[in-house]
Amino acid sequence: MNTREDTVRLATRGSDLALRQATAVKDRLETRRRTVELVEVETTGDQLRDDLIRRLGKTGAFARALDEAILDGDCDAAVHSMKDVPTEAMDDLVVAGIPERATAGDLLVTPDGTPFSELPEGATVGTASLRRKAELLAARPDLDVLGVRGNVDTRIEKLLAPHRQREHERRVEAAEDGEESEDDADGGDEEMDFERTPQEWFEGLTEIERRSLEREVDDEFDAIVLAAAGLERIGLDRHVHTEELPPEQFVPAPGQGAIAVTAHDDAFATTLNDALDHPRTRVETTVERVVLEELGGGCVAPMGAYAVLEGGYVHTSVRVLSEDGTEEVSATRDLPVERHPEAARDLAAELADDGAAELIERARDADEEAKRAT
Repeated sequence: MNTREDTVRLATRGSDLALRQATAVKDRLETRRRTVELVEVETTGDQLRDDLIRRLGKTGAFARALDEAILDGDCDAAVHSMKDVPTEAMDDLVVAGIPERATAGDLLVTPDGTPFSELPEGATVGTASLRRKAELLAARPDLDVLGVRGNVDTRIEKLLAPHRQREHERRVEAAEDGEESEDDADGGDEEMDFERTPQEWFEGLTEIERRSLEREVDDEFDAIVLAAAGLERIGLDRHVHTEELPPEQFVPAPGQGAIAVTAHDDAFATTLNDALDHPRTRVETTVERVVLEELGGGCVAPMGAYAVLEGGYVHTSVRVLSEDGTEEVSATRDLPVERHPEAARDLAAELADDGAAELIERARDADEEAKRAT
């Protein structure tokens, strides 16, 4: 290692969200009188575009390069989004620390605050997640669910761009037409606040709305779905219209909202555990990841697992779906906390026997066929 007693080198991706997560870990460690350095590592997932990332799998795309920086001796630990960390251990590395989890569920983000139930029939909703796509279609088969890539702020800009650009054009046209346009509008809803000049309206926009005015429009979305934790950590939840999707129905990905810090399985891992680990979050994410590991869905099949520690039990919901949301196998159980890993394996076996294994196998076959076709 470098000099763990003096400087701890933390590997992280370079996105705004990843850096904020790594900085939160850095701040915690520095309270233990350690100097911490963030080391930005470009991952395969940062280089890929379109459907290539799905074929590699998120765990391969976003986690491997960070952990390899530890194995190569370039870093002492790595900070991941827990949902990107493979369930299978990598050489002699362990998940040494799991800080307290942020909100685990998903948010619907819209340009104007339209709730999910009131999205127009055939509305276009963007997501990069197989699970979210399947859960959206299970709830609303009429929706047109399209892929949307990029960091959290990029996706929101893609959502806002056509809506804010059209509004800007209307305001400029109204200002150029002057009072005649206002008289002709006769108080219509779209014209009601045109008392402000285009410049005054622009100055009232948030920074992300201003950036959306400059973005080239490809696909137009009525809404997108994102992890609540990502928006919260970069502070965008306060600047866009959101609706919390119920986690009982839109079951989150295993580990969603949690941060994982990996390191060599040695005394330093114990140090990290003492400084960072949140026991409740450790129990909850262990249940979710054991179910994921036993079922073997990974990035191939739409699957959610969500556990909440309640007294002596871990209330656990699992949902495995077909990609189009028309088929699913699901269960909700209260697992005893004293044997939560074993109980999670039993739950996974039950789901597999009930048809989850068949759904996952079909998804894997379809994925392999898609790979051969390209």
